[in-house]
Amino acid sequence: MTSHLLTHRTEGSVTAPPLLLGPSLGTSYALWDKVAPELSAAHRVVRWNLPGHGGSPADPIGPGATVADLAALVLELADSLGIGRFAYAGVSLGGAVGLHLAVHHPERLSSLAVICSSAHFNGSKPWEERAELVRREGLGPVAATADVRWFTAGFTVPELLRDHRDADPEAYAAFCDALAAFDIRDRLASVTVPTLLIAGREDPATPPAHLREIADAVPGAALVEIPGASHLAPAQCPEAVLTALRAHFSAGGARRGMEVRRQVLGDEHVDRAQARQSPLTTRFQDFITRYAWGEIWTDTTLTRRERSMITLTALVAHGHYDELAMHVRAARRNGLSPEEIGAVLLQTAVYCGVPAANSAFAVAQRVLAEDSASPSDSPD
Repeated sequence: MTSHLLTHRTEGSVTAPPLLLGPSLGTSYALWDKVAPELSAAHRVVRWNLPGHGGSPADPIGPGATVADLAALVLELADSLGIGRFAYAGVSLGGAVGLHLAVHHPERLSSLAVICSSAHFNGSKPWEERAELVRREGLGPVAATADVRWFTAGFTVPELLRDHRDADPEAYAAFCDALAAFDIRDRLASVTVPTLLIAGREDPATPPAHLREIADAVPGAALVEIPGASHLAPAQCPEAVLTALRAHFSAGGARRGMEVRRQVLGDEHVDRAQARQSPLTTRFQDFITRYAWGEIWTDTTLTRRERSMITLTALVAHGHYDELAMHVRAARRNGLSPEEIGAVLLQTAVYCGVPAANSAFAVAQRVLAEDSASPSDSPD
């Protein structure tokens, strides 16, 4: 770890799909306190602090900083954690970082959510004036108006207001410089990663029109407006933000799940299953694609060979012989030889019982004989 590495907090399994969460100017990763723990059930969540915020050192950023500089620090953090591609969600300045990554480093993003942010921040002059004020008088005058800018009347989060007051003035001013220079509107059409925009309907800093502008320009983007939310929607309306993020990021899981499902079970089997879908079974098919294939089978803690051996054993133990036939074929695709499949089934004779193993051997023998007679069904 270098002295310039962003301070951060990680939650969830290290083998789960990574999700990075970026904060807004003046806040810390406490902005995500009501959302990150829930997201960590399905993701390796990494929320990071801006330099000079949340008690982190200010030295990585100085006057004239850019959003590109901050995005580079985010990539450095991901690299230090061994994270290649990741999903990303960010609020305001954190959202601008996400847009920069989507334009300039699309190979690193699997999906993107931009929350209460903009492709530009109302021109450079307001930010230049705020940077000058903070450098001259400190954060007191700006922090005094944070409630009005961040939340609707009657709502507040004292911890976030304290983070604002305690932020390093020079770092805060440097990020004002970054927002003053940020305008990525002419590049939005080049964004290819799945993108969700979340707007707070009562947000005075980045009104819904700013998010709508991005949604209209980014191919295939979706827009969600949250009634009653102001600028810091994850803190004020966490349930609504969580629902939108789960739906968006699980859609990526469904795509990946379908890829893995086809790799393991074969296109022919999956096509038949899809063709047999009915109103009764559609949600179940979606469930197994997202959960079994999009989360469990994609977890790299175990190899696919190991997962096949475990699956064969479990199916024998519960007498699911129709499923066993399918997973004998899957085991061959995952690299198990007939001899290894036989060894797994012999092991089940000891722990699941001889009659169960006897039925399992009959299924496996039939499947392997059928496949050996059909070159098109040979393992990949």
